[in-house]
Amino acid sequence: MADLLHKVTDVEIDPDGKFKYILVRVKVKNGTDHKDIVRGTKSAEYHNHIFEKVNPAMEALGLECSCLGGGKIEHNSKEKKLRVFGESTGYGKADHAVTVEKLKLVFKDYEITWSDDKK
Repeated sequence: MADLLHKVTDVEIDPDGKFKYILVRVKVKNGTDHKDIVRGTKSAEYHNHIFEKVNPAMEALGLECSCLGGGKIEHNSKEKKLRVFGESTGYGKADHAVTVEKLKLVFKDYEITWSDDKK
């Protein structure tokens, strides 16, 4: 069952711009194995719109998920920079330090920073 988690990508974010993101804990139903994933997109007006897309996709794989919080990401692909900040009104602030560690796995040659700034 744990190999189900390996099928889920750690990070899926837009290639450029400033957008909302959520940190999601995905786990095997009736199990203890889990992993945290980052999802973010400009197309989401609110953080829950991202979760409303992630949750059914995970359920289809036989996984369940819960939102650990949210914030914003500023992605500058030309300068290879990512900035994580802010919080979600509905879900609260994600642990940006965890988010940054996930981003570092994918964006190895990027400068990645985070702060508790709102903007």
